[in-house]
Amino acid sequence: MTTHLQASLFDQTDRLRLSSLGGTERTALGSGAWIDLLPGWLAGADALFERLAAEVPWRAERRTMYDQMVDVPRLLAHYAAGTPLPHPVLAEARDALSAHYAAELGEPFTTAGLCYYRDGRDSVAWHGDRIGRGAREDTLVAILSVGAPRDLLLRPVGGGTTVRHPLGHGDLVVMGGSCQRTWEHCIPKTARAAGPRISVQFRPHGVR
Repeated sequence: MTTHLQASLFDQTDRLRLSSLGGTERTALGSGAWIDLLPGWLAGADALFERLAAEVPWRAERRTMYDQMVDVPRLLAHYAAGTPLPHPVLAEARDALSAHYAAELGEPFTTAGLCYYRDGRDSVAWHGDRIGRGAREDTLVAILSVGAPRDLLLRPVGGGTTVRHPLGHGDLVVMGGSCQRTWEHCIPKTARAAGPRISVQFRPHGVR
């Protein structure tokens, strides 16, 4: 699979290195939901993007929508609990997140889902991670983005003011509290030039 990534001027290193999670900045969204943001958490993220794009066994899916089968507009990969992750730095990131959020989450992050947005035509619609325990319990979902930035949008369930954050080049966002139940999020399509991006979603057991 061929990729063409415009490297970030702020990520000019091939050395993969995680910074301290003590620099996260929390924003209360309302209704018990919050997000933590840490730009550039992973140094060398562009090099990791190239490895993941080339080596992960990406799959294309088709799903039923509006009584017809449609292509899912992104490529997917999933790593269940206990399955080796596709790069050691992702296991390091998962363990660091589990330690940092142990008091709030009360359990470790165990699974990793990867989404590959090849260009601006790839997207994910408005949703919350409400399959399983996320539908009834507060939980955390941590997303590490590598590659070119794409906008993550969040809005209250039922409508309201939209919050927008561009994520890429090693940025971290953690959605916590009631966020999966009371808010929803998406990566919209864009007509603007958009380079490829991979998101890595770390979740605890039973949250999808």
